Amino acid sequence: DMEVSPNELMGVLNKIISKHGDLKTDGFTIESCRSMVAVMDSDSTGKLGFEEFKYLWNNIKRWQGIYKNFDADRSGVIGSDELPGAFKAAGFPLNEQLFQLIVRRYSDEKGNMDFDNYIGCLVRLDAMCRAFKTLDKDNNGSIKVDIQEWLQLTMYS
Repeated sequence: DMEVSPNELMGVLNKIISKHGDLKTDGFTIESCRSMVAVMDSDSTGKLGFEEFKYLWNNIKRWQGIYKNFDADRSGVIGSDELPGAFKAAGFPLNEQLFQLIVRRYSDEKGNMDFDNYIGCLVRLDAMCRAFKTLDKDNNGSIKVDIQEWLQLTMYS
């Protein structure tokens, strides 16, 4: 049907990732794939159309290269010391407070982030930044949303 559901996305990503033994991952879960579809689904169909999927796929390929470059010790995960550079290289220079929140949410207890969590985090960061830019009509770095807009923006992502 030229659209990718969360289940189909999970199948594609896990099939591809199984061929990369140098990337440590437990695999992409249905919940992480639902989240990725939700934040990329600009027309709210519950699936990714061709352009949405292409945008996601190109980002995943680019972010995979960054992940491998910043996994300096070749452990298959990115350690908390390697993460700031990896996020910056991906286009997300984070302040310390936001970085710590992301580490708490997406890393294990040692501060290491495996591949599926790294991708899930970057997909969300990318989508939230794009949503903000869309709402920042006068490009002044701030937005005003009402409760309904806030809930729409945050609940489906």
